[in-house]
Amino acid sequence: MRKGTSIDGWIFFAVAALLAVGITMVLSTSYLYAQERYADATFFFRKQITAVAVGMAALFIAALVPSTAYRRFAYPLLGIGLLVLCLVLVPGIGLSRGGARRWLPLGGFAFQPAELAKISLVLYLAHSLAKKGIKVQTFSIGILPHLIIGGLFLGLILLEPDLGTALILGLILFLMLYVSGAKLSHLLLVGLLALPAVALAVAGSEYRLRRLLTFLDPWRDASTSGFQIIQSYIAFGSGQLWGRGLGESRQKLFYLPEAHTDFIYSVIGEELGLLGALAVLVLFGLIVLRGFLLTAKIDDPFAQYLALGLTSLLGLQAIVHMGVVIGLMPTKGLVLPFISYGGSAMVMNLAEAGMLLSLSRRRM
Repeated sequence: MRKGTSIDGWIFFAVAALLAVGITMVLSTSYLYAQERYADATFFFRKQITAVAVGMAALFIAALVPSTAYRRFAYPLLGIGLLVLCLVLVPGIGLSRGGARRWLPLGGFAFQPAELAKISLVLYLAHSLAKKGIKVQTFSIGILPHLIIGGLFLGLILLEPDLGTALILGLILFLMLYVSGAKLSHLLLVGLLALPAVALAVAGSEYRLRRLLTFLDPWRDASTSGFQIIQSYIAFGSGQLWGRGLGESRQKLFYLPEAHTDFIYSVIGEELGLLGALAVLVLFGLIVLRGFLLTAKIDDPFAQYLALGLTSLLGLQAIVHMGVVIGLMPTKGLVLPFISYGGSAMVMNLAEAGMLLSLSRRRM
């Protein structure tokens, strides 16, 4: 590429490799389910290809936009993010599936506002923290405004309900505040005050409490609440080192729920084995490593915070998804970036990767 337009090739390679794995695994995990439900074995595969095409366009556009231009979008995107989070909760506008109202109809597709909210909040935090500078050490200036905005986002997402996404955004908020120089004592105080709210959100919901108890002992109710994670264990165990072979998973045959979305990493472990699962983990590790190295090289505070937020966002989603399917975390409905089926997540994840690539230009 011409000087000044080059991007971080390692990040691009890792994203492209994950996309290749994802497209293959969506077809492998969904064709029987799609045939049974829609009489079309390639139903999910074709929709995923469309999402990848749109997402790649978003990636290239985002990579070409100068990193300095992103700061202008902070407040407009924040407003749009809040608006769509409100709209999805309105009966008759938001789509309800499985007891959750998380989608907006968009030209034959279902758009998930929480995915846009992730980028909106990260962009706002990067702009605001860079603007405040040293003042972030003052609670009323550096902490409180961000807690109000962040709390508004988290509250709306919890109403959908979507505890997993809310926790991811909460972690991103605290991480960016800490790195910006906020006092640890202030953050610890806020964390302690937030614990009762988190406990109430879990204990006040029967299915969340059941998920927590299942996480502690999935075998106590193996046929119902523990069924998902036990099937995931079986998938990883039967994959052994080399895997059963591509397309040969048995757990995806209506044993493992949501095999093409929430538990796709389990099928990777079964079909591609421990080595395949580790390869995916290494690819995500490469994105996170290059993202943090990029953060350390950038001089502009806004670009630095933005790189940190985007890297953490992609990394945390991958960690939580993998942690859930191997039993290290309670079950959460979070997709694996660049791999799981899901149009909104795919397009937004690729846009986030494109923003990282934009930040990497001229800093190779």
